[in-house]
Amino acid sequence: MKTILSGQSVAKLLGAAVVALGLAGSVQAAEEAAAAHGPVVDRQSWTFAGPFGKFDKAQLQRGYKVYKEVCSACHSMKYVSFRNLAEEGGPGFTADQAKALASGYKVQDGPNDSGDMFERAGRLSDRFPSPFPNEQAARAANGGAYPPDMSLLAKARAVHRGFPWFVFDAFTQYQEYGPDYIYSLLLGYKDAPKGHECGPGLNYNTSFISGSCIAMPQPISDGQVTYDDGTPGTLQNYARDVSAFLMWTAEPKLEERKRVGLKVMLFLVVFAGLLYYTKQKVWKDIAH
Repeated sequence: MKTILSGQSVAKLLGAAVVALGLAGSVQAAEEAAAAHGPVVDRQSWTFAGPFGKFDKAQLQRGYKVYKEVCSACHSMKYVSFRNLAEEGGPGFTADQAKALASGYKVQDGPNDSGDMFERAGRLSDRFPSPFPNEQAARAANGGAYPPDMSLLAKARAVHRGFPWFVFDAFTQYQEYGPDYIYSLLLGYKDAPKGHECGPGLNYNTSFISGSCIAMPQPISDGQVTYDDGTPGTLQNYARDVSAFLMWTAEPKLEERKRVGLKVMLFLVVFAGLLYYTKQKVWKDIAH
């Protein structure tokens, strides 16, 4: 039995085919765009998120311990001074504690009276010393890869959500993509799937923003750092704590900025109200 299609039916079928092809093209374009923008990293819950967020001082102190015992072997933090550890809005170390922490580092100074450079114990006014004397030495020690400075890493590294989520982010002012990314990266080391082998000296990571093969081997694992406050030494805790610490190093005045911003917004609301009532008072007896 033959089926004869009317011109209207043919037009509908053609239209459906065009829509299907368009949707397929949109899906492919979306996948290509997602690949171009890097991996999508799930949001985490941070105490410093939102307009009223604050740093968890205990978490920052744990994060500093992770940085010191693990990350500082390869990564510098040259824009942070030891005195910052005792400043308001930071990890909450006392001046004496920060001084003791600084004295545990060796800092190059000089020249002395003989014109020679020398090493001395760190002071509060010193910045965190680099583990390598220069970039060439850092690359030589890391198979040609250059470990980035961690001072601003939480602001310099970020992932971005696609449409329409970034529209909502503009209103919620979510700024924690950097810590989200660092946390996910530290947990993203996996065995490479079939057909996706990494080259020599590279490691497969599901969250690496520049592809899926990263030169840095997995830097930390369960039980590697012992916390002083009894917090379990798990990879998840290490990743969260050091990510929060790096958010603080990238924006040490975050709490102050939010306090000032709140006061400014309250002032603007009151000022707008005063302007409105003043206008009503001045113009109420004038005919329009």
